[in-house]
Amino acid sequence: MKTVDEIYGELLASFGKRTGLEPREGCDLSARMYALAAQVCALYVQADWALRQAFPQTAEGEYLDAHAQLRGLERKRATAAQGTVRFTAGEKADAPREIPKGTVCMTAGLVRFETERAGVLEAGALTADVPVRALEAGEAGNVSAGAISSMAVAPMGIASCTNPQPCGGGSDGEGDEVLRERVLGTFKRLPNGANAAFYEQGALSFDQVAAAAVVARPRGVGSVDIVPATMSGLPDKELLDQLQAYFEERREIAVDLKVRAPRTAVVNITVQVEAREGWDRAEVLSRVERAVREWFTGRLLGQDILRAKLGSLIYDCDGVENYAISAPAADLRVDSDVLPMLGTLRVEAKT
Repeated sequence: MKTVDEIYGELLASFGKRTGLEPREGCDLSARMYALAAQVCALYVQADWALRQAFPQTAEGEYLDAHAQLRGLERKRATAAQGTVRFTAGEKADAPREIPKGTVCMTAGLVRFETERAGVLEAGALTADVPVRALEAGEAGNVSAGAISSMAVAPMGIASCTNPQPCGGGSDGEGDEVLRERVLGTFKRLPNGANAAFYEQGALSFDQVAAAAVVARPRGVGSVDIVPATMSGLPDKELLDQLQAYFEERREIAVDLKVRAPRTAVVNITVQVEAREGWDRAEVLSRVERAVREWFTGRLLGQDILRAKLGSLIYDCDGVENYAISAPAADLRVDSDVLPMLGTLRVEAKT
């Protein structure tokens, strides 16, 4: 693309060729020519930008959304993380105590969650577990166990709260590069109403679905299984029912179609990590643990767990000098409908 000075030089040369005159630097005519060159350069920039929006390979934002819509796709919205909060009373209750729906709990970093339904602390009990959902959608709600530690307003008789297990399933809105990959995929694998691309793209059109696999002929000719996974891992019955209804309306006649959860393969991980000199060892170990846990999402559906990839993930954490992987002892190969799920995770200091 031409610069302002290049365009200005061409204007001066063309003016001199036609008139035999050469404007002095700083005169009124040269100032006007330079202003014109700047506007012409802006048109070049605008034309280049418009050209990039014309193709899905380079389009951005709402213009990429328009390309997606032409292929029957929509950008996925952010989803909220979910989990369970355990409310603890100061002393055993002599009568049932209600924990209202909408009770707000939060982490030290002010990531807020609210109870999805009312809970009850039974008489004689000290604790009650209640499902919660992040107030703001996005990956920020995927917090580790014990991260939730306070309440905006404590229900009567409740002294503390925490999440005994990590909260997960939160995902940010789909970015341009991920959406672009889906759009371009529709050109490489054209859906025809009956092939794998048709079923995969249909499943991925749901915001909650992070990955999907298609199993052909599981019950013989004319049968197909659609296997979705969410960011948190396994889909719930509500999502499976929604997908089943979606495909029942669109399947070909006489196709035996079933939407089911993935099979699972539990992966136990033990790693030893050496922190760099001058780095806080506990903080480095915490970063490694967080990175490994965040790796195990529904996007791993059908993907092999390779020790090399796990090692690269660990080494990319800030403060890691070296590492050793004790488990798994070998790579884990999985079928397309198998979801690797994290079992035990031990991150130890390397001695």
